[in-house]
Amino acid sequence: MTQTDPFYSIARSTRDQIVTAQLKIKRSTFTCRLTHAGTIDAAKAFITAVSRDNKTATHNCWAYIVGDAGQTCHCSDAGEPSGTAGKPMLNVLTSHRMTQVAAVVTRQYGGVKLGIRGLIQAYSEAVEAALGSAKKVRLIQAKQVRVQVPYDCNDPLLNQIRQFNATIVNTEYREWIVHDILVEKHRVVDFIQMLTQFEPHGLKVLEKSD
Repeated sequence: MTQTDPFYSIARSTRDQIVTAQLKIKRSTFTCRLTHAGTIDAAKAFITAVSRDNKTATHNCWAYIVGDAGQTCHCSDAGEPSGTAGKPMLNVLTSHRMTQVAAVVTRQYGGVKLGIRGLIQAYSEAVEAALGSAKKVRLIQAKQVRVQVPYDCNDPLLNQIRQFNATIVNTEYREWIVHDILVEKHRVVDFIQMLTQFEPHGLKVLEKSD
């Protein structure tokens, strides 16, 4: 994976905003619940709610990732042997480039021990199963660029904008045309370079967001 690979999250339109998957492994039941969580507080609130609703369960292990590019993450084995639950769950979320997401896997013990490797596999598969049934959305990291362009250059500029898959979010028609354009972060440098070809014709970059 590279820095330009996109990140994904759970669609907020998902019914009840919770995706559930359940596996039964050697009599133990593993139920994974996933939800969109835009902040640490939202992730913690979800984990608390699921754990409270399943307080008689053997374990409620969890992991979350937040930030527009997965900058913050945390997990817990919640009583399982160290490294057998929270970290495997987090690894699955990371491998799918997920962010702004929280996961809780509730285990109901069935009387048969799974061992270290068995636990790692069980918690990983529970999260994989939930992700497999979730509606995911691609998160775009973008910067806004405001340009001023003369009317006779507007059509050629629009053709170039389309080639960059950039989005015009606002346009003002004055003595000049002013566009507010969203450009994916990793393409901003090339986008600004493209604009220079129109500068002799009067185009000006008025501002760009950090």
